[in-house]
Amino acid sequence: MPVRATKRGAERTPLDGAHDVVICGASFAGLAVARALAGAGADVLVVDRYEIGERQTSACAAPLDWLTNLGLADAVSQRFSELVVHTPQRSVRWELPWRFCTFDYPRLCDLLWAQCGDARFETATVTGRTREGHRAHVIHTDRGDLRAPLVIDALGWRRVLSNAPAIQPPRARLSRGLEVHPAGSGPDFELWLDPRYVRAGYSWSFPAGDELRVGVGSFDPRDRVREPTARLANDLRLPDDGYQGNWIPHQMRDAVEDGVFFAGDSAGHCLPATAEGIRPALFFGLACGRELCDVVEGRQTREQALTRYASVHEDRRFAWRWLLRMQRAIGLLNSYPAMTSVAQALSVGRVIERGFEKYLGLCPPPASGDAPGGGGALAGHAAIPA
Repeated sequence: MPVRATKRGAERTPLDGAHDVVICGASFAGLAVARALAGAGADVLVVDRYEIGERQTSACAAPLDWLTNLGLADAVSQRFSELVVHTPQRSVRWELPWRFCTFDYPRLCDLLWAQCGDARFETATVTGRTREGHRAHVIHTDRGDLRAPLVIDALGWRRVLSNAPAIQPPRARLSRGLEVHPAGSGPDFELWLDPRYVRAGYSWSFPAGDELRVGVGSFDPRDRVREPTARLANDLRLPDDGYQGNWIPHQMRDAVEDGVFFAGDSAGHCLPATAEGIRPALFFGLACGRELCDVVEGRQTREQALTRYASVHEDRRFAWRWLLRMQRAIGLLNSYPAMTSVAQALSVGRVIERGFEKYLGLCPPPASGDAPGGGGALAGHAAIPA
């Protein structure tokens, strides 16, 4: 765990100054942006309320190729080549065409930060922003104001740097997830499509070495998920230890606004239907960092970078809408025996292979051995299939 850069309380030191790039948010998307800027010669500052790797809010599972190709394999806890899907009537086993993995969040963030070159990190709570002239943004924090022409909001679903009216749950288009982390182990990567736990959503158990990540997620922000999470853990004969949870955006928002780049949950990059947010956060973070790298090195203007990054985002909006339709269908089918027939039909090798390959292609992993800086396999629109 990185050492806290400032002291707490009255001993916290003021924070100010101008930088080339200020990245607000130090989780997957923010660190991916900083990684892509490594070696570009930019003055990059990353700020977050928490230390890097301090606050895990998800089950931390992702396609294995993403971690291995980015040099993050040392954070992997467990690998899976199958997905076990449970319905009230039966269980089916899907053989996946590529492997998933669970990983250790602090370790992965530590490894990712080590690839971010000369970027600096400070703990500060970002509260908003204003414009200073045509190009400069002023980012307001609880330690003072920061200035930069290139600013990224990777702070999460609250979209702190947006000047649009805030939309809070339950009116916001958000899912909600909660899980427990009891000690234990197991061989299977498991999902429950079972209305006994949640109707519009799913439940899960993801082994991660010496712990199990057991939780319930609902596509309806009005649903209460604590009681069904505890009940699922009890049904699995596990204690409901180590609660953690978060709101999960399930609809895309704009990737650029008023000269600011948005990545990860702040842009609604979490995939609907599956609530997979880590892979899209890394993908769009690297894509954003690639465009910023070209600005810093003089190959394009900030306005061109905003346009190109927005086009990568918009190229996928159609797919996000289809996944949102699938999410709604899950909410309807979960209450009927038909869901068992659907799960069984999808277990056919050719169907599952084609479906999961297309799903992976929405945010494909970078090339094997991708080095920090320059965006790697993401360098160029032709390498990013829609």
